[in-house]
Amino acid sequence: MDIQTDIVNKVAQSGLVSLDPAIFYPPGERVAYDIKDNLFMGLMLREKDFREFVKGHDWTQYQDKNVALFCSEDAIVPTWAYMLLANRLAPYAREVVFGDLKVLETILFEKALNNLNLEQYRDQRIVIKGCGDVAVPESAYVELARRLTPVVKSLMYGEPCSTVPIYKRKD
Repeated sequence: MDIQTDIVNKVAQSGLVSLDPAIFYPPGERVAYDIKDNLFMGLMLREKDFREFVKGHDWTQYQDKNVALFCSEDAIVPTWAYMLLANRLAPYAREVVFGDLKVLETILFEKALNNLNLEQYRDQRIVIKGCGDVAVPESAYVELARRLTPVVKSLMYGEPCSTVPIYKRKD
């Protein structure tokens, strides 16, 4: 008796398109600049001292880096101080944002997703990959779902062999 067993890859035959959010991971090192080190007595920013610091600081160390500007202390920091830092960082840094590293990551992914060609996913069954080697912020998953929902046939989260349904268009 000759028994032939064919292994069928049902995932490959399902027509699912796997989308890994890590492909949108923006390049560049992430660094945080905490303005607390510029505070007078840990309470407030003094303009003269701060301007001297800004003038003498080596801003080239931020070349091609993504910089998050924030203050970890409950202190009086005028808006112009962050603006001045952004101005000095602009010629060197890849990106400068107000907020911590989590905010930075959210903004970086959002900007990267602005380049997403939605038409390539029109009427497709999409699985947004849920885990990988790159840490993808939850905000990127939310933004992908928001952008893809109007164009896809269905949207799922996870891996093609084990998905969580997010959306299915009613035909």
